[in-house]
Amino acid sequence: MKICIMGAAFNTDNMGIGALTCGILQSIIYNLPDSEIIIVDYSRTPDSYQFIYKTICKNIRLVNIRFSKNIFLNNNIANMFVASILRKLFRSSKIKGNDNINNPISEIISSDVVVSISGGDSFSDIYGRIRFYYMSLPQIVAILLNKKLVLLPQTIGPFKNPATKMVAKYILNRSHLIYSRDQTGIEEIKKIIPNTGRTQKLKFCYDMGFILEPRKPENIGLPEHIVTRRSGRSLVGLNVSGLLFMGGYTKKNMFDLRDEYPNLVKEIIRKFIEDMNTDVILIPHVFGESKGSESDLLVCQEIYDEWNKTYENRIILPSGCYNQNEIKYIIGLCDFFVGSRMHACIAALSQHIPAISIAYSKKFRGVLNTIGVEDLVVDPRVLPIEDIIRIIEEVYSRRDTIRKKLEEIIPSVKSTVTDLFNPNGPIFQ
Repeated sequence: MKICIMGAAFNTDNMGIGALTCGILQSIIYNLPDSEIIIVDYSRTPDSYQFIYKTICKNIRLVNIRFSKNIFLNNNIANMFVASILRKLFRSSKIKGNDNINNPISEIISSDVVVSISGGDSFSDIYGRIRFYYMSLPQIVAILLNKKLVLLPQTIGPFKNPATKMVAKYILNRSHLIYSRDQTGIEEIKKIIPNTGRTQKLKFCYDMGFILEPRKPENIGLPEHIVTRRSGRSLVGLNVSGLLFMGGYTKKNMFDLRDEYPNLVKEIIRKFIEDMNTDVILIPHVFGESKGSESDLLVCQEIYDEWNKTYENRIILPSGCYNQNEIKYIIGLCDFFVGSRMHACIAALSQHIPAISIAYSKKFRGVLNTIGVEDLVVDPRVLPIEDIIRIIEEVYSRRDTIRKKLEEIIPSVKSTVTDLFNPNGPIFQ
């Protein structure tokens, strides 16, 4: 069995995408330990990764495609798109370089199934049309090559632009299976492909990030009093989104938040440290050193530098370099969590840690609704800061009850996700 994965990556600063990638690989290896796995994704050069799950060490190849002006590159997505159309029109398999290893067209053709995760929420035009086409074009190539395409559990839509909606309809109509990670997503898909027979391929499955395994970093990068919990105070994890902090990609309040996000963050810190007598650990979930980027790390560093003297030893910023498994371990040290990146919140909830999600899109409430904790979502597009703080305080007061509820729910969630690539399941039927 050869499985081709699209819309996933290891070479990314976004730990949410890393969590989804690991979840997919864990499910595949658990069910099909002898399978060959490749990732087809945008990169300058091909690569390979050693992925360890339980006792199995699997070599995962990255087959790189390009999204550049040089359309004459064999692996340029525009070149691949034209080649796949010609192959379909003339019913010919004789494409130049077709049998070369690491040639994307060849690799897709030789795969038994192509699965796509689209970064979890990028099969939508919420982040702009370019991002949507960036994710969609490889899927269209797979369809043109007559491959079985499965859309893995993700947020589908919204599609505000008529052109993106038309492209989405083309892909959804021709996919073998479509998994939504929330029930409302299934209803939205039915509006795009209303034919009753076609909707039989719509399935629900929990987010793949729930099964990401935490791993203790070699260099934990935390003060001793936090690791040993010597202070006796509760530890609250706070994930600050660099994307929201800068106002979205447009830097002009792209997501229409009611109040300034930086003001909300400062009030959360003040409330927990001063009024609720906790320690606060700032936890980035998107890394990167480029100024002006959506890096959580840079924003967390800025906040730490501003508040460290005021709250000495009470506000903490991890100093290590972490991957998705290691940052999940750091999150697992917390007693309570507040996050603006959904997979940072999933990392907490999947470890039975009560977590409030600060939502900027429909995906938060939809995903948390699947595990029965939609009341842990606050929407800054609707609620003013004072209401958000009030809800956070109320949820914190019943954190023990929430933890017990998560302990009952999460094992079944993880079992369902782990079983997704069962060879007798829908994907391979």
